[in-house]
Amino acid sequence: MRTVELVCSGGLDAVVRSVWDRMAEAGLPSLARNTHPTNRPHLTLAAVDEFPPEAEHRLAELFDVALPVPVTLDRIAVLDGSAPLVWLVRPAPALTALHAAVWDVLAGADGQRPWHAPGVWVPHLSLALRFRDADLRLARAVAGGQRPAGTFVAARSYDGRDRTVGPLTLQQRADLG
Repeated sequence: MRTVELVCSGGLDAVVRSVWDRMAEAGLPSLARNTHPTNRPHLTLAAVDEFPPEAEHRLAELFDVALPVPVTLDRIAVLDGSAPLVWLVRPAPALTALHAAVWDVLAGADGQRPWHAPGVWVPHLSLALRFRDADLRLARAVAGGQRPAGTFVAARSYDGRDRTVGPLTLQQRADLG
């Protein structure tokens, strides 16, 4: 599996991580407990089995023009079905347009995850993956009712085969190489 993800600015990343930490300290499920080096606050735009030919380059060109994208986080909720606890993202026009453009680039890719499709996608940052029986009221109190704003400043792709991430902008690639 390959994902297309947006990464938070430093300030927004710190806000989300502080909520992860406070949730863990309160005994709630939390992504603070995930110590894998790829674990960081992010917004998933799409996931496919494999990128089509030229998709990675086209995505890099798209992100080099579109980023940064402003974002405001909204309320904390439990998503139906798989029960992750999430911080919902207000779907501003720039973000919605970027999401649709990513799906255009990935049109025809095998294994597109339908829950990320335009019109179905619920933009969010994950706080805990298994929250089904936990205390939502306590989680909201721990988060403090804040509605932080920031930006998505970079794009990356998670590769499920080897559990690594790589940049999806031409500038990031130049900085790495």
